[in-house]
Amino acid sequence: MFLPTNIREMEELGWDSLDVILVSGDAYIDHPSFGVTIVGKFLIKHGFKVGIIAQPDISSNIDFKLLPIPRLFIGISSGNVDSLVNNYTASKKKRRTDDYSENGEGGKRPDRAVIAYTNKVKENYKGVPVVIGGVEASLRRVAHYDYWSDKIRRSILFDSKADLLVFGQGERTTLRIAEELTSGKKIEDLTELRGTSFIAKKDTLEKFNSNVNYISLPTFEEVTLNMNDFLKAEKIIHDNKNPYLNKGFIQETNRRFLIVNPPTLPDENLDEVFESEFERSPHPMYKGRIPAWDMIRNSITIHRGCFGGCTFCSISLHQGNFIQSRSEKNIKDEISSAKLKTITDLGGPSANMYKMKGKDTEICKKCKKLSCIFPGICKNLDIDHKKLLSLYKEIKKDHKVFVNSGLRHELALTDNEYMKQIAEHYTSGLLKIAPEHTERRILDLMLKPSIDKYEEFVTLFKKYSKKEQYVLPYLISAFPGTTLTDAENMMYYLKRNNIRVEQVQDFIPLPMTIAAAMYFIEKDFFTGEKIHVAKSYDERKKHRQMMQWWKR
Repeated sequence: MFLPTNIREMEELGWDSLDVILVSGDAYIDHPSFGVTIVGKFLIKHGFKVGIIAQPDISSNIDFKLLPIPRLFIGISSGNVDSLVNNYTASKKKRRTDDYSENGEGGKRPDRAVIAYTNKVKENYKGVPVVIGGVEASLRRVAHYDYWSDKIRRSILFDSKADLLVFGQGERTTLRIAEELTSGKKIEDLTELRGTSFIAKKDTLEKFNSNVNYISLPTFEEVTLNMNDFLKAEKIIHDNKNPYLNKGFIQETNRRFLIVNPPTLPDENLDEVFESEFERSPHPMYKGRIPAWDMIRNSITIHRGCFGGCTFCSISLHQGNFIQSRSEKNIKDEISSAKLKTITDLGGPSANMYKMKGKDTEICKKCKKLSCIFPGICKNLDIDHKKLLSLYKEIKKDHKVFVNSGLRHELALTDNEYMKQIAEHYTSGLLKIAPEHTERRILDLMLKPSIDKYEEFVTLFKKYSKKEQYVLPYLISAFPGTTLTDAENMMYYLKRNNIRVEQVQDFIPLPMTIAAAMYFIEKDFFTGEKIHVAKSYDERKKHRQMMQWWKR
């Protein structure tokens, strides 16, 4: 079944009321690659009636009147992507297209979608609790640097005036909210749920001030006026993101107080999330193609999380550093029910971290390291690829299988058999690898391995490859710390090796990431030393042009 999008579809399901409405900035695709769909189906699996409003037009109230007032709350998300990343290029130019919209049409998702949708919901569903979540809310849960306005913005809770914020992978937290409200509690009573943030009342604040597990961050006013205070706040947040440390935060903002509870613990039963019934297709109301659907329709997610810790990436802040893997049976059951013949991608945030974890988990629970594989692979990390290879082999018996998620090449190099299998059987023609840069100093700022690891990977891949296939390197231009000399050195490297990169990822400072902090304060996050940051359009353009050296 599809989540109902209007009263007629509710009636077809035999429903005369709803418990929850979900609002999304994406077109509605009923597939487990879409966060809002997962949350909705997980709630239905546990007995709640859920409707969806997908890509509502905020210029009128029409779309917000398609469903009746829900009994419990309205959940709001920008969709699978941040609305500003989706709507603007790295040069802050308006994009004309949106892969998550019908026919790829741009302009259907408003800027700062979570705030815009919350305003319309409060206008049309007066008195109904509002819960915000998804990547846009998750990465704006505290005061953060906002690239698009080029300033520090306060937590999105203050600007949206939502009642509660869910950060991270939120299906279980959202279920807890629904259950607590069903039991008779009010939304303001839900102050102790992991993975949530809220604005505290005076009597609530006293309880958190006396709790040693809650760290006071520099105030919003302090981080706005003083870059050192901003850096201090960022360091506290990143030092304490391990959920087992059980640390929350308090941040004063305009004489009010933001409470950020500790993150949710890793999901030890991810299978349950993917056992929901999905239609695996766009809602019938769409007649045109949706590019994002074409890209993921035959893909299978096998795990969540990433322990790579790249400073430009938001995955560890959202999905966590601990790998949460599905069972082999659960994955095979999804493939069977979807009736897939060819699987275009069997992976996750990184393709080859399936079922990897610490040998002694007690050590992991106390660890504050940003990365498990930089500057070298942690001795406590089990990096055995055997379980992943077993999964590939089992599925390959009845299906064509390819891996298109980005491989962590330094991990792959630890297992020759994995390299051999990837090259011989699971590459469709192009294999994505992300060295990101060539210069050692910049790679250190990224927490990425030296370029010789990439070279070693390419050499070994070519050795095992039995057909015409290539390694496609992903590179980032104008990363904080990169001078024009660094860009020139990378250009010479690409020339010498005849590497022609068609697509260049211009650096975008994503909220709450370490790289965004370095971009804003123009300092090395780790040493505090001054670094060069390319901020002007002309300089960033030169960085890109040198990476694409063969073009005029």
